Amino acid sequence: MTKVTSLRRTMKMKKCGRPPKKDNPEENKEKIIAAAIALIEEQGADCITVRRVCEKADIATGTFYYHFRNKDDLMMHFVRGISFETVELTAPPSDIAGRIAELYMLLIRQYMNLGIAFMRSFYTPDNQALHTYMGEKDGKFAAGTVMARCEQEFVKAQAEGCIQKNADIHQMSADICTIVKGCIFEWCLSEGKMDIEAAVQRMLKAYMA
Repeated sequence: MTKVTSLRRTMKMKKCGRPPKKDNPEENKEKIIAAAIALIEEQGADCITVRRVCEKADIATGTFYYHFRNKDDLMMHFVRGISFETVELTAPPSDIAGRIAELYMLLIRQYMNLGIAFMRSFYTPDNQALHTYMGEKDGKFAAGTVMARCEQEFVKAQAEGCIQKNADIHQMSADICTIVKGCIFEWCLSEGKMDIEAAVQRMLKAYMA
C-alpha cells in the first residue's frame, strides 16, 4: 500500500467518524458568569481579568469576546439585569419613600441571590463597573439605572405636591443612593443577618420626613 493510498483511507475513516460536538453559546455564557462569580468571591472584584475568567471557565478567549466586549462589560452584567425604566411598582404614588425603597430592593435582592461572599467582594471602591453604574456623567444618571428612575419618581412626587417645590431632586436621588449603599455595607458586615429591607425603608422614610 502506497503512502497516498494509506493517507486517503485515513481521511475517509475520519469523515465517517462522529462530528465534533458544537459549543452551546448559552452554556458558555453561564460558564463565564459562574467563573466570574467564583473569582469575585475568592479574590475580589478588582482581580477580574479576561484571562483569569477564561482559565477558570476553561474556555477560549474568542468565546469570551463572543458574549462580552471586555472585562467591564462582563462586570456590568451584575448591575444591569433590571430595566428600571419600565419596572412597575406596587406602592401608591403618595408613598414616595415606599416606591423608592421598592426600586432599590429589586436591585439588592438581585445581589443577595448571589450570596454574601459575592456582595462583600463586589461592593468595593476598585469595582469600576459598579462605580460607573452608580455614578454620574455630566451631572446626569445613566438612563435605565435605579438612580435615574428614582429621580423620575421624585419629579412626579414633586409635581403632585408630595415633595417641596424647592427641593433639589437630583441631590435627593444621589443621597438616597448613598444611604442604600451604606445599608448594603452594613448588611455585609452583619454576614447577612441584618434585615436590609426594613433598614432601607426606615432610613428612606426618615430622610424624606
